[in-house]
Amino acid sequence: MTRLMRLYYYGVLGAIGGTIAWQISNLVGLSFFTNVYLSEIAVGAMIGFCIGLLIGLAEGISTRNPVVAMRAGLISGGLGLVGGAIGLPLAEFLFQLAGGEAWARSIGWGFFGMLIGLACSATAGSQVWKGAVGGILGGILGGLLLESARNWLSDPLLGKAAGLLLLGASVGVFIALIFFLLSKAWLQVASGKLKGTEFILDKFLRAEGPAAFIGSDALKADIVLPDPDVAPQHAMLKGAGTHISIKDMSREGTFVNNKKVEQGTLRNKQTIRVGNTQLVYFEKR
Repeated sequence: MTRLMRLYYYGVLGAIGGTIAWQISNLVGLSFFTNVYLSEIAVGAMIGFCIGLLIGLAEGISTRNPVVAMRAGLISGGLGLVGGAIGLPLAEFLFQLAGGEAWARSIGWGFFGMLIGLACSATAGSQVWKGAVGGILGGILGGLLLESARNWLSDPLLGKAAGLLLLGASVGVFIALIFFLLSKAWLQVASGKLKGTEFILDKFLRAEGPAAFIGSDALKADIVLPDPDVAPQHAMLKGAGTHISIKDMSREGTFVNNKKVEQGTLRNKQTIRVGNTQLVYFEKR
């Protein structure tokens, strides 16, 4: 899946999360809370969990890695729950403080989006500020769209549904968009079952941080390739930005530009072959 397709998946799954939250809130009602703020905490937590869970699943789904999907979904859902529980009451407080101005509520949703963005980047070992920035922007815009939908649509239920759908989609799209715009290096699968899929290396590697592994075992590798000729941990990547090195860890060998290497520094548009799968390394300066 390309980096552009990630925008689609993050947006669609975020929108689905918002829609699920709307359905649950209608079914449960949450009217058993007499205190308004307790009710908003419960509603916000439920909205945050649903949107966070679905957006967290996006990365694993996009790379067909169920382990990453489950881990990221649960962590993102958990932080989304916290963000929603704080963000919705905060949004209402700011709304009242600003004299009923709709833009004030969007600040609370920006906080909500920030926590989801942090979760989406932290689970991949990335520079967390990228996810946070995307989440804040998506939360603020989504909050404005949510309030606008409520005002434009005469049916309150329909307005709430449209608003939560737009909120989830906005948070998801902006998280993916920031990674897309600021990514410096990525691997594109040129052959095999995942042909066309792109792995953003910024999400796996940090300066002086842990290495990332290319392999066939979802429990041992970060970049998982469904190729029987790829070892569980076939090659190791280290570095950050556009200074990425590769080290072979297999018996079968790792080939860069059709030459077997023990280790070396990658350069733009070089090909990497592990097993029967060919990857192309790209970097943006």
